[in-house]
Amino acid sequence: MRWHALLSALSKTPLRHTARGSGDPLLTTVTDDSRKIEPGNVFVAYRGLALDGHRFVAEAVRRGAAALVVERADALPEGDLPALVVDNGREALAWLSAAWRGFPGRALRIAGVTGTDGKTTTSNLAYRMLDAAGLRTGLISTVNAVIGTRVLDTGLHTTTPDADETQDYLAQMRDAGLTHCVLEVTSHALAHHRVDGTPFAVAAVTNITHDHLDLHGSREAYRAAKARLFEMAEAAVLNADDVFSFDALRACATGKPTLTYSVRGKADLTARAITRTPQSMRVQAETPLGPLSLETALIGDYNVSNLLAATGIAITLGVPAAAIEAGAAALRGIPGRMERIDAGQPYLAVVDFAHTPNALENCLRTLRTITPGRLIAVFGCAGERDREKRPLMGRAAATLADVVVMTAEDPRREPIESILDAMVAGARAAGGHAQVLRVPDRGDAIRTACALARPGDTVVACGKGHEQSMCYGTVETPWDDRVAMRAAITA
Repeated sequence: MRWHALLSALSKTPLRHTARGSGDPLLTTVTDDSRKIEPGNVFVAYRGLALDGHRFVAEAVRRGAAALVVERADALPEGDLPALVVDNGREALAWLSAAWRGFPGRALRIAGVTGTDGKTTTSNLAYRMLDAAGLRTGLISTVNAVIGTRVLDTGLHTTTPDADETQDYLAQMRDAGLTHCVLEVTSHALAHHRVDGTPFAVAAVTNITHDHLDLHGSREAYRAAKARLFEMAEAAVLNADDVFSFDALRACATGKPTLTYSVRGKADLTARAITRTPQSMRVQAETPLGPLSLETALIGDYNVSNLLAATGIAITLGVPAAAIEAGAAALRGIPGRMERIDAGQPYLAVVDFAHTPNALENCLRTLRTITPGRLIAVFGCAGERDREKRPLMGRAAATLADVVVMTAEDPRREPIESILDAMVAGARAAGGHAQVLRVPDRGDAIRTACALARPGDTVVACGKGHEQSMCYGTVETPWDDRVAMRAAITA
């Protein structure tokens, strides 16, 4: 694409920009990573959380950047290199990435799923329902991206990929002839404009509880970040049971088609009856399509809400009742979500992604109902992230488990002992009968838990789920809780 063609595409977007320089170079790609600059690239510089990309403008030019996008005009080098001055470089990267690929989202009906907990499960359920209806559907989630028959890894610790990666996935879906996509959308992605330039046919929320206050500063700011998705979307699916988010998000969706769901009260979609077994659930739901019988291999009452949210998405996108029921039944499980590890041991072993106070509480309450013996929980809290949730996690574990093994979960550059101190303080404040152990090494912690387990007990490792690495300092080290659990069982 030529520079002038890219500028022409941007003129049809809300991105505020001022063009500088002259010439019409042939461009090769758009990137915000100065280390990857090659001749013909457009380099986008912005102020990041740790680094200011404007520091690398000169290096990008030396590497052959054909054009620059900056937030500060004084960062531009002398000369007449084509450039844009923008208010927000992250926003510019998103719109440039979309324009570069021909706005691929415009060829798809996209469902965006946000919330603190349950996004991946809801996204996978919605994907299965759309697929069961014969709609050619893609998926971008925490676990992977699904494009036709291809399944691609989406990264280590990022739910929504960066803007250029997101647009690349959408372009691949468009080029493969897909018509629909289900996309997980985090508050980070919304705050950092990763999905700007992506049109959403419908937005759904699972819940808004305690998380990511390190970025947003308050729960209100966290909610406001998620609210952007509902401002962008054509229609909404809202959780009437989530008091903190419901009214605020409904205001964002004023005048748009909206479906509400509730497990406990009045809404457009409700759970009339729930039948539970240790291996499955059946939910009799009242919906705008009439009564539905939703059978699922997922367990835990919190997954009833996820089922209803996914059903709301499916109904909004025109999926018939039979396909909704078939899609719910087709999902047999999600990697790292209540995933059972069976190596012939006489106790139940589970790996779950629960990494927030609400998710940890839901996980432990669910496992308590199917555990005749003791509940042994292994978990940690991430370093350089929301510090307020550490005592809350400790309190939840000590209240609901019999044995609590506190350990590492991506400590990054923070001392693990200080993280454990905050978690232990929460456990002590809860009182109760739980035995609390500190085992900083996560592998040792899982081995300790399995060594303590007796027939009829349950051991659950929480916080990492499907993730394939652990961050120490600034280095991602290979790690998989499921591998560690199996090794501990068979040791």
